[in-house]
Amino acid sequence: MELARYMPRQSLINRPDTFSSLVDEFFTPFFNFERRPAIVDSGNLRVDIYEKDNRIMVDAELPGIDKKDIKVDVKGRMLTIGGERRVDEEVKEENSYRRECRYGKVERTFSLPFEIDTENVVAKHENGILHLEIARPAELTPKQIEIQ
Repeated sequence: MELARYMPRQSLINRPDTFSSLVDEFFTPFFNFERRPAIVDSGNLRVDIYEKDNRIMVDAELPGIDKKDIKVDVKGRMLTIGGERRVDEEVKEENSYRRECRYGKVERTFSLPFEIDTENVVAKHENGILHLEIARPAELTPKQIEIQ
């Protein structure tokens, strides 16, 4: 495992959009710049992946995304989770003082240690959390060998 030293100043310097976003945030209250809704990037999709009872459990945070806007794709060993949070069009920009909620698409792809059988996947969505249960194939389930 490789350790990297945390250097907070370098992380600000290396981000090309930091200065422009600071300028935008400073001047936006004074001038009515038309701003695009922020695009949600893959770094904002947080997941917990763990194993329980020979099943891979995936819990993905998808707050504010309706069940109909979530997609789960499986291809071989690859699991892709994504969704889209839509912009509320009823808010008029001239009466808006601040817009911090992020809108747009989010997607992440994970490689699992075995081929995924779509018949053995259970998906539930409640309170902004997507719960996936992916069963291990029977041939990959560990078996106890009795010693004689």
